[in-house]
Amino acid sequence: MTLPQSHSCSHPEAADSLPATTARQPESADPNTGLSAEVLSEQPPSNASLQQQLERERLISRIALQVFQSSDLSVILKAALDEIRQFLRADRVAIERCWREGETTTVADSVGPSWQPSPGKHRPDGYGDHWHNGQRSDTAVPNSKVPAAACLSLPILRNGQPWGTLLVYQGGEPRPWDAAEVQLLEQLTTQLAIAIHHSELHQEIQRLNDHLESEVQARTLQLQQAYEFEATLKRITDRVRDSLDVDLILQAAVRELAIVMKVRGCNASLYDLEEGTSTTCYEYTNSLSPYQGRISKFSAAQELYSQLLKGQYFQFCSLIPNPERGMVAMLACPILDDQGVIGDLWVIHHCDHAFGEQDIRLVQQVANQCAIALRQAHLYSEVQAEVRALERLNQLKDDFLSTVSHELRTPLSNIKMAIHMLRTAPTAERQQRYLQILEAECSRETELINDLLDLQRLENESYSVSPEPIQLQEWLPTILAPFLSRAQSRQQHLHVELPDDQPPLSSDRKSLERILAELLNNACKYTSPNGSIALHVKYNPQFDARQLHLKGDERPLSVPVTTFVISNQADIPATEVPRMFEKFYRIPKSDPWQQGGTGLGLALVKKLVETLQGTIHADSYNGWTILTVHFPMLPAIH
Repeated sequence: MTLPQSHSCSHPEAADSLPATTARQPESADPNTGLSAEVLSEQPPSNASLQQQLERERLISRIALQVFQSSDLSVILKAALDEIRQFLRADRVAIERCWREGETTTVADSVGPSWQPSPGKHRPDGYGDHWHNGQRSDTAVPNSKVPAAACLSLPILRNGQPWGTLLVYQGGEPRPWDAAEVQLLEQLTTQLAIAIHHSELHQEIQRLNDHLESEVQARTLQLQQAYEFEATLKRITDRVRDSLDVDLILQAAVRELAIVMKVRGCNASLYDLEEGTSTTCYEYTNSLSPYQGRISKFSAAQELYSQLLKGQYFQFCSLIPNPERGMVAMLACPILDDQGVIGDLWVIHHCDHAFGEQDIRLVQQVANQCAIALRQAHLYSEVQAEVRALERLNQLKDDFLSTVSHELRTPLSNIKMAIHMLRTAPTAERQQRYLQILEAECSRETELINDLLDLQRLENESYSVSPEPIQLQEWLPTILAPFLSRAQSRQQHLHVELPDDQPPLSSDRKSLERILAELLNNACKYTSPNGSIALHVKYNPQFDARQLHLKGDERPLSVPVTTFVISNQADIPATEVPRMFEKFYRIPKSDPWQQGGTGLGLALVKKLVETLQGTIHADSYNGWTILTVHFPMLPAIH
């Protein structure tokens, strides 16, 4: 085997010399043995050579064993360098990792007592290019930091590419490196390369294991969170299925959502699309200032609400701290069904939190359940309203049949009796009386039928009106005359108050006359003897138009109205007042004159007032019943 060459900085002329154990002697006979140099070179190696070879093999075995017994590269390298330094009796042995940028890093170091280790990165002097071609170098290092008289460097290859360098330093006297030492170090660099390879594989496996473990933990957390989300959604769904109490459902939904998502707060709002407002109706929070009951205008956050009204969710972090909540991250999701957006859900957390796909999906599903609950409650209330309306219609039918049959039968009985008496009346005076009875009962029958027909036309909005200017100072006394006479005959006191400067009222004369006649008739009917009745008329030039039944798309804020207030002393329970305008309803035990009636009068009055775009309101307190009617000025028909 041909040994590689070595060089020494102090003896360049010995570059081609061989180690002492294999050097050729001059071609002369040995004076003691008489044998030539060729004969001596063929002699078996000496015991010293065999001992050195054995020690080298033991060194390689020990380092190889360390490589396979340990995965800690720093421990392997440190132990190997200590063995090499002691074996070669060198002052320093180091391994430096080489980088493409020309820098090196000392990854392991073994030094003698008079040497200091030089850890960290540095740019070497005199041997910095050896790893580019993967060749060994033995050159002096003229560096004050590394006072070496001789230095041997061998490349450490990783997958055929230079990885680093094994460096052996000798201080003091220059030292030639023999072939056996170089061969030993080359074998050791192979073992070190194997150790580096094993360590890198171990680190990669450890990294993969750590990555896999982190992924397993993350997936486990995701599955656990998904399970909690599904359980929460099931509880909310069960509530929606089993309950019709929308308040209970939505309050539980925001609470469940806030708890399972571990956020700072959650709230639900309902929209009023006509008013353009959002009202926070349901809220759950432990660390935020309450927002429940607050009303927000769409125009105040137009960009946010325009997106919600389109049925789109979004999340954001406030750039400017909220004066009450500070910097927060928010997720907003619309509550919508097939008929449009009816509200929204807001989830609030710390400003550095980002809501993931799983969070967004849960909030959307909870919003869908809230929409179902709201629509379900709305449908239920509609059904209940329809049931109540049907019950009311059924009651009205019974009242109608009972009242009409009685009111129709009574006049007919009187008519039948009057006809019979006419046939047997002995005198013309009695005949005249029976004719008056016939005429009165026919009028009563006609009024009942007319009331029924007029009420039907009013409800079908087929009742026509013809507004015209009415001068109340001239028109009202003719309406009041029969009632003044009637009140006087019953010892009742009728007081009328009409300002002299009352402007004309533009309305339908016939309808207005019928309304006042019916109201005054009721006042006289339910007022006891010696009781008082009052009629007050007043003009208001700026009345709130929202309280009227004005027609048309463009409605003013205020309009001029004429108000009639009819009050009478009648003890009507306050609980009966809301039913005064129902059809066929008669206040029990409140008719001191026992006149009876169909219960259609006030129902007809209410419809007539609304047809004239006015309003009527009833009150009862301190033994007085007050009916207030507001009539707007209708444009006259020319």
